[in-house]
Amino acid sequence: MSVKNLDRHNRWRNKTVAFRVSPDEDREIETAVRLSGLTKQDYITRRLLCRDVVVQGNPRVYKALRNELAAVLEELERIEAGNGVDGRPHIPPKRAN
Repeated sequence: MSVKNLDRHNRWRNKTVAFRVSPDEDREIETAVRLSGLTKQDYITRRLLCRDVVVQGNPRVYKALRNELAAVLEELERIEAGNGVDGRPHIPPKRAN
């Protein structure tokens, strides 16, 4: 039997849900979680239950937004430099948080 966990909202959380995703899906999930400011568990739970994900601004969300916008700028500069659009965006290596 799994251990019962009482979360900060006074709910018992003793069920585990796990599933596999591709590396691309993982990258998308991780980006959405970083930009939401929520924990991965809270983000996935809200999305699966069709609840709103409301972004609460904090330094961590600000940094994630800044990094995402820097990646967009880098991609636009690559396109402008003559490398063109090949149908699939360039995915830069993961940046350290």
